Amino acid sequence: MHKEFVLKTKDDDILRVSVDGFENLILSPCLIIVHGFKGFKNWGFFPYVAERFAKKGYFVITFNFSHNGVGESLTEFDELEKFAKNTLSRELNELSFFIDSYKNGFFGKHENSTIGILGHSRGGGLSILTASQRNDISAVAVWSSVSDYDRYTERQKNEWKRNGYFEVMNSRTHQLMRQNYSFLEDIENNKEDKLNIEKAAGELKCPFLIVHGEQDLTVPVKEADRIFSWSNKETTKLVKIPSTGHTFNAKHPFEGSNSKLDMALEMSLEFFNRNLIN
Repeated sequence: MHKEFVLKTKDDDILRVSVDGFENLILSPCLIIVHGFKGFKNWGFFPYVAERFAKKGYFVITFNFSHNGVGESLTEFDELEKFAKNTLSRELNELSFFIDSYKNGFFGKHENSTIGILGHSRGGGLSILTASQRNDISAVAVWSSVSDYDRYTERQKNEWKRNGYFEVMNSRTHQLMRQNYSFLEDIENNKEDKLNIEKAAGELKCPFLIVHGEQDLTVPVKEADRIFSWSNKETTKLVKIPSTGHTFNAKHPFEGSNSKLDMALEMSLEFFNRNLIN
């Protein structure tokens, strides 16, 4: 069963939420799926992945960060002013708030409190950071995850500071999307601690799966190698999928699955089945 929810943060920001497998709430483990930069819960493969996990017995949550730029339309970037004001610390706080809301019964009473996180791209980094900071995450998997948030050249940073904003082109919608300087300030102020993926990967205590396409041009596969090098090899598995890129050959609007996406999905299903289901 699929259901839609709206959750308000302590700052009255809105998190739009989808649940698949609502009938599994009481007894099943919860899987939280975290989107990345210029992503949203209804993008491409996310609904397909959520439905597949739900059919396997999971209570599955996908959601939009409050300032990801997608508002009531659920599919269009119609809140670009919010997008401009977003920061990684905001998203990190919202992910933890979201987990607490689930645990405190926002969706209803549940007897199984086992939680797993699956994060894509920038959301992969947030998933690693969150799982390292909490003791209630039983397993985390990342797809095409970034290994570092300080991804800008000195020229870009200087221009960003001088203008007060940085603009990125959305190749799909052809929108010019502005990020305020506060986004970069947040990274530079917190890259040694709160937003340090290297530190978080090294401190991660739960089972960890890293999945990456070998031909990823957006986040090169060497970033998966870096994350794996920092992690506990006894609890971490790295899987590289050949002949595929950042979204495992999936597109938006979704045109159906393919062998590469299904490979990532089946490996993740096996991983979470082994670590979340007793």
